[in-house]
Amino acid sequence: MKLTRRTFLKDAGLLLASLGLEPSLLPRMADALEEMASGRAPILWLQGLSCSGCSVSLLNSESPGPADLITRYLSLYFHQTLSAATGAAAKDAVETAIAKGGYILVVEGAVPLGVKEACKFADENFSEQLLRAARSAQAVVCTGTCAAFGGIPAAPPNLTGAAGVGAALKQAGLARPLINLPGCPTHPAWLVGTLLQVLKSGLPELDELQRPTRFFGQLLHEQCPLFAQYQKKHFAQALGEDGCLFKLGCQGVVTQADCSLRGWNGGVNWCIRGRSICIGCARPEFALDPQFAFFRLNENDLL
Repeated sequence: MKLTRRTFLKDAGLLLASLGLEPSLLPRMADALEEMASGRAPILWLQGLSCSGCSVSLLNSESPGPADLITRYLSLYFHQTLSAATGAAAKDAVETAIAKGGYILVVEGAVPLGVKEACKFADENFSEQLLRAARSAQAVVCTGTCAAFGGIPAAPPNLTGAAGVGAALKQAGLARPLINLPGCPTHPAWLVGTLLQVLKSGLPELDELQRPTRFFGQLLHEQCPLFAQYQKKHFAQALGEDGCLFKLGCQGVVTQADCSLRGWNGGVNWCIRGRSICIGCARPEFALDPQFAFFRLNENDLL
């Protein structure tokens, strides 16, 4: 189907609404979509120690949906989960992309810095491939907590020495524009919105952990629909019961993310709405600190 300006404006309007951005940004957002669709903004997607959950999350995107996102807008040089190329063809695709440069490098998964051969692409250790790819990139976007901070691959005892992409680049003395999009997995709107902003406006406003403040600038606790029950100190004693889930170990009190405003799978659900606790998957300490592995052990964290 031929893409027209009307198509770009329509999809840009849907994206603006889902991201909570000002309507005045519509022309620039449409321009960014057109630039992505034209192939002038290629993306190289590499995967380290990961479960591919962020790739699966991307395929749950809406406005645009996964088919439009992959076939229209994301000019992917290569993606280990979605690309048809294998073997020598896959290796050649990555090498061609790195040689051209100028792409946005999206990294999914942690980097094994201790046992580098624990993750390889073709005959090259992923840690070395990452550094080569980062040198040629206009920006590096870390999708998911594993890529941002190490996540589950870096959980104790961390035999492979897994670390986030930022830590790997710092160890190598390589400074690149870096954006962290934590979450297990990353919400597709966080990723698509960030890519569009990088294309048209440069790096978004970031906090001290290199996270976009638009998505990670406020405690989830303060945006939770159960916040009023927390203020009344009406706490559930078991999952499924009425009341705030604070005393069951919910980590929303120490997690910065906008899951409660955005929802997942098209806004259908998210952890608290499903009467489960927030496990803090967007926190830099997720899976790394035994005190905050998947739930809080100290109920006095905020009381």
